[in-house]
Formats: sequence, C-alpha cells, structure tokens
Amino acid sequence: MASTKKGLDFVKQVADYLTKGKSFDRVTQMIKITSGGDGRCVGEFTVAEEHLNRMGSLHGGLTATILDNVTTYALMSKGSHPGVTSSLNVSYLTGAKPGDVVEVDANTVRAGRKMAYIECVLRRKSDGKVIATGGQTKFVDLES
Repeated sequence: MASTKKGLDFVKQVADYLTKGKSFDRVTQMIKITSGGDGRCVGEFTVAEEHLNRMGSLHGGLTATILDNVTTYALMSKGSHPGVTSSLNVSYLTGAKPGDVVEVDANTVRAGRKMAYIECVLRRKSDGKVIATGGQTKFVDLES
C-alpha cells in the first residue's frame, strides 16, 4: 500500500492538485507527468508561444519554476513533506524554441529529517541536448 502512495499515480495526483488552483503554480499545468515514484519525477511539455522570453526561447523564470515544482513532486514521492525551499539553483545551457518537446527529470538525492536535496535536468527530447540543470535544497522539518 505504501508503494502505491509513492508511485506514478501519487506523483500525478500531487502535480494535478498543485497546478489546478489559483496560485502561481498553475503556470506549470502544461507538464505531463510520464514517470515517477520513490523520489523521482519525470515529465514533459511542448514549448508554446506563452512560454517564451522576448528573444523567442524558453523563459528562464519559467524554467526555474518548472524545476522548483517538479523537484517538489519527486521529493513528495519519497514520502517527504514538501517543505520550503532554502536554496534553488539553475544553470541555463541552451535555449528551447516553440514546438520543442522538453523532458524534465528530477531525482531526490537525499531526504533526511530536516533537509532534502533534489536535482533536475531539462533536456530537448528530439536530440537529448541539455537545456538546463539545477536543483534545490528544502527544509522539510516543519513540525518542529
């Protein structure tokens, strides 16, 4: 039963719940979760006009938000509290254009009693080229 709560269906439910409200997280509802569970979350989306910066490529702020949200889904599938972000980092390596399908792959490196560490890679699905890498550190001991 516990593995069911932490598997792909659980990750999809978390993503659906967090992106369907009125909060800022709704900007990531275009991500389709394709795999996940036990500390991992994989999803994909197609870059659309609304995702672009003025230069015509995937907006860096949206990239950071995607990384923030998808790493949280991965963490929660490990059975951890979603916590609060204490550090978020993104390295932008190349652009993504309209029509590109981008795969987002997040993995929980460690989830302890107080802190959790999650990493993420965004890559263009057509050729595997890495668009951005990053991760976050989260404080997860909100009960104390």
